[in-house]
Amino acid sequence: MTLLFAALLTGLGLGAMYGLIALGFQITHSVCSRVNFAQGSMVMLGAVLGYVLTQRAGLPVILAYPLALLGCAAMGVIVEFCLIRPFAVRGNDGWLMATVAGGILLDNAVLFTFGNEPRSLPSPLVETSWQILGTGVYPQQVLIPLVAIAVAFALQMLFRRTRQGRALLAVVQNPEAARLMGINTTVMISGSFALSSMLAGAAGLLIAPLFSVHSDMGTLFGIKAFAVAILGGMTSAWGVMIAGFLYGLVEALVTTFLGSSYTYIVVFGLLIAVLAIKPSGLFGAAKLRKV
Repeated sequence: MTLLFAALLTGLGLGAMYGLIALGFQITHSVCSRVNFAQGSMVMLGAVLGYVLTQRAGLPVILAYPLALLGCAAMGVIVEFCLIRPFAVRGNDGWLMATVAGGILLDNAVLFTFGNEPRSLPSPLVETSWQILGTGVYPQQVLIPLVAIAVAFALQMLFRRTRQGRALLAVVQNPEAARLMGINTTVMISGSFALSSMLAGAAGLLIAPLFSVHSDMGTLFGIKAFAVAILGGMTSAWGVMIAGFLYGLVEALVTTFLGSSYTYIVVFGLLIAVLAIKPSGLFGAAKLRKV
């Protein structure tokens, strides 16, 4: 029972991380049918900026973390402007490789400036653990799923209750009509990439106290989050978040009871099986094609 509870708790935490990062994929894909394959690097960037601002610059967390998220947002805008827009305006799919290369470039830039030695990001939420059902639980592990759900809810409110959110939805539904209505679609697209990168950076800040901060920490998170985005369905934000929790739970349970050697075999095998049955994802809506 203790082992099962520990696996479930770990799975919820990991799933929340995957869901947050995958939401970034879902947002940009919904707005402009493109994604940032450097999203994993944004996870790393958030964690590294959080470490530098708190441990080296000595800033308090309440100031350092928002600044780190703003840094991630700025990088998201740079990625859209430099690596995606030049290809998109020509109808070229070169942005696929450009964003991959951009992520590798960012990882290596951090490697040479930040160093390759893993560092721990101190947090009062990982200093002492709670005992729940005989399992030691850090408050940070409880915080992560709560933050992920709160962010998903906040995004829902942003899109439905604010002028900027409704403008973004208009771009999603019909870019040409939105442009004719006076909505600056270029700004909306850049904003979607900024928001996407902020979500990834938030995931990095949340996971950093439980893991180590280093230049390639986000690579695997980015790959898994893209799988989660496909699994949940690129048309459903809540579907992506639910898929993140499902993916994290399955991964943790397989690792705990079968061993880490079987984790990727089982998880990605199930992913392939689900997509073979439902290509649009668990919660995605299939696109209608005019004939």
